Amino acid sequence: MFSRRSPSVRSSLVVKLVLLATTLLFAACSKPNADAPASATPPAAATTSTAPDNTAEVAAYYKARPDFFVFKTPADLPADLAWTDGGPLPELGSPDRKRGGTWQGRIQDFPRTLRIVGPDANSGFRGYLQDEVFVKFGELHPNVAGPHRYFPGLASQWAVDLPNKTVYVRLDPAARWSDGPAVTSDDVLFMFWFNQSSYIQAPWQNNFFGIGENYTRITRYDDLTFAITLKEARPDLLGRVLGLGPVPRHFYREVGEDYVTRYNWRFVPTTGAYVLTDAEVKRTTTNRNHITFERLPNWWASEKPQFRYRFNPAQLRLRVIRETTTAWESFLAGELDAFGMNLAEYNYERLPDNAPLVTRGLIAKAKFYNDVPRPNFGLWMNTARPLISDREIRLGIQYASNWQLVIAQYFRGDYTRLNTPADGFGDMSHPTLRARPFDLDLAAEHFAKAGFTKRGPDGILVNAAGQRLSVTLTTGYESLAPVLTILQQEARKAGLDFQVEVLDSSAAWKKVQEKNHDITFTAFNVGVELFPRYWECYHSANAYDQPYLADGKSPNPARQLKVQTNNLQSLALPELDALITRYDQSDSLDAMRGMARQMEEILYENASFSPGFAMPFYRVATWRWVRFPENFNVRFSSDSLEYNVHWIDESQKPETLEARRDESKSFPASVRTYDQWKPKE
Repeated sequence: MFSRRSPSVRSSLVVKLVLLATTLLFAACSKPNADAPASATPPAAATTSTAPDNTAEVAAYYKARPDFFVFKTPADLPADLAWTDGGPLPELGSPDRKRGGTWQGRIQDFPRTLRIVGPDANSGFRGYLQDEVFVKFGELHPNVAGPHRYFPGLASQWAVDLPNKTVYVRLDPAARWSDGPAVTSDDVLFMFWFNQSSYIQAPWQNNFFGIGENYTRITRYDDLTFAITLKEARPDLLGRVLGLGPVPRHFYREVGEDYVTRYNWRFVPTTGAYVLTDAEVKRTTTNRNHITFERLPNWWASEKPQFRYRFNPAQLRLRVIRETTTAWESFLAGELDAFGMNLAEYNYERLPDNAPLVTRGLIAKAKFYNDVPRPNFGLWMNTARPLISDREIRLGIQYASNWQLVIAQYFRGDYTRLNTPADGFGDMSHPTLRARPFDLDLAAEHFAKAGFTKRGPDGILVNAAGQRLSVTLTTGYESLAPVLTILQQEARKAGLDFQVEVLDSSAAWKKVQEKNHDITFTAFNVGVELFPRYWECYHSANAYDQPYLADGKSPNPARQLKVQTNNLQSLALPELDALITRYDQSDSLDAMRGMARQMEEILYENASFSPGFAMPFYRVATWRWVRFPENFNVRFSSDSLEYNVHWIDESQKPETLEARRDESKSFPASVRTYDQWKPKE
């Protein structure tokens, strides 16, 4: 599998950092671990001689909050509920699929933890543990547009009571955790306790699931029936419930002060198809070269519609290969099943369409136009830093950044210019805003307004105090370093010095999260949703502690930067805050559309984000034994393996590897473009 946007609540409701290998390179179908350094060593599998039991503590927590944790009987269910299972929707995957075989993939680093919540848990490896395999209450259909395109997951039916902002859910009696127990309403109640607990050391979960933040009540009717009431009746009300997933109560009975260490290397039971066995977890304590997931032989959803033609490989064997060039060599040797071809160098030079492995039909190449919100690659400027705090400097940087040349030269014209950080949301995106072009005259004009009018001996502008116009440009995208080289060279023409700093992904993200960057070249990925989200990246609550004085508008001179948030620009704009609050409370898409456009205009005028590029498709190369449905993939996929519709044809593997050694053998070539979802010209 590739690393990709997660379908979990965290990533469907919160933007996530896009790793290079996630969005551009997809090197050998990996889920790179953004956080784990090479030295990360898993501890021995947890053993507990005197395991604690939090049953009484949890019960007391429920009892102390009777307005949030409510217990009723089936007789209390409203009689007029309109239950539905979403109706008929196109089946995902292909009935021609074959089950079995071992998927050979790659991760860049060994994971630091098997926890899915808490410190170090939000890494690329989490996709294998949770995001890409976990079955939630309901799933958005990835080929059907519209707000009500859900199909059953753990739920068999649901009903919406819009006036009371409540969604009722009936669980599928067949739903099981991977270690055997049935999924019940108790796991849903426990989901709130777990995510509200300080034990897990997860501020985002604590905030999102906090009482009164987004949800105001969880009601248990019986083992299989519950209802969740929300704070606001927003257009995505249904998704905010069906997009949730329960938490296994039986597994987490030992959660307490030592949660982080106690559960660090314990596989969390899943509702999905793939597990790490105890034997595999134990093996990895001494061998970190690879890790292998097994498909459950008796997975409860194995024959369930929308799941029965997916999750086909019997094993997912993930090798630790840190260097992209090494992974590429492993792919060409047939040791990895796939390799992302999004970067022009790989698609046009390393494996062009006329390469022998392609023309002889051993490796297939596919290009798929998808229809998803675009990762917002660009320059994120920290307005709390010297120089960058001056809007004239930021405007000058906008005009000194030659993204057009990056697209034409490095990406061979395949990509397009991003215009706003919220492109790809249909009519919820701004229809007329356009990114500022490369313009040396306008760059000079704005730099001059900031006092930088003369050039030093090295060609870089200086002000009257002799200060050079120099800022640090930080990134964790080692494979995209040439992009920054182009920007650096072009910026010098405007008298701007970009001090390029290429760090490993975890070090770069740590620096950015601590708000120690001047400018970072990065991107966030977003799920397929009705509308873009603004609070996480742009509200002052994520920029400073106490950002304003008592009037709610004047900057607080004593304010302190808030770290570990996604407000990378350190924005604290009262007008923007007010719009975000109204936007987040609105139940009208029309009203939200107008507010979204206002917010984009404010962000545009602030000029602290220089839009980079967008990729309207993805490319992948696979060995001949990797198969896909006739139309290749689904409309809202971010990469080729995201929805797990592929399979392995083991019968083709021996003859393909033999043909690799014997150049006289060949098969029909396959170089295909799938443009059914490409926007019409």
